[in-house]
Amino acid sequence: MKTPQSQALIRVIKNVRACDHCEKYLPHGVRPVLQASHSARILVAGQAPGSKVHESGVPFDDRSGDRLRQWMGIDKPTFYDANQIAILPMGFCYPGTGKSGDLAPRKECAELWRNPLLKLLPNIQITLAIGQYAQHWHIPDTRDKTLTKVVEAWEQYWPDIIPLPHPSPRNNIWLKKNPWFEKELVPILQNRLNDMLL
Repeated sequence: MKTPQSQALIRVIKNVRACDHCEKYLPHGVRPVLQASHSARILVAGQAPGSKVHESGVPFDDRSGDRLRQWMGIDKPTFYDANQIAILPMGFCYPGTGKSGDLAPRKECAELWRNPLLKLLPNIQITLAIGQYAQHWHIPDTRDKTLTKVVEAWEQYWPDIIPLPHPSPRNNIWLKKNPWFEKELVPILQNRLNDMLL
């Protein structure tokens, strides 16, 4: 049975998918990508879709997603079960590329939609804050800290928020410099999620 709050979430998601607010700034056009359900208990807060996700319309449908699911210790069907996992990047549309990779998420996106969506996700118990943009939003006191310092201090935010580096292959160098992340934090994350998932 749909509750008034779950129906409200459906309406907001529909509005997000119809949003063209940033269209003139998006060289590849508008295609908001997200996943959410009123019952979701895990929030994956990423940056913005990449080119492959823009084409497919499926969040984390790329090598970054493969690595993220490995870190989480879950398979694709579980990851794409909106009743368990909400996926709300900081920007819902592919921003295009710059000199050193994908551009930053459009700021307007979070300003317009993030709070209305989060207010309708009352069952979230843990947020995976992936990358600096998500960390700055979900952990405001990290705005003057490097991503490495924030991830190293993960215990300060446990168990509600887990700051993670972006799982992109572009971060292979970071992972090699910080082997403790996959040896120490990833198993703890997997155990936490395993206890929560059906």
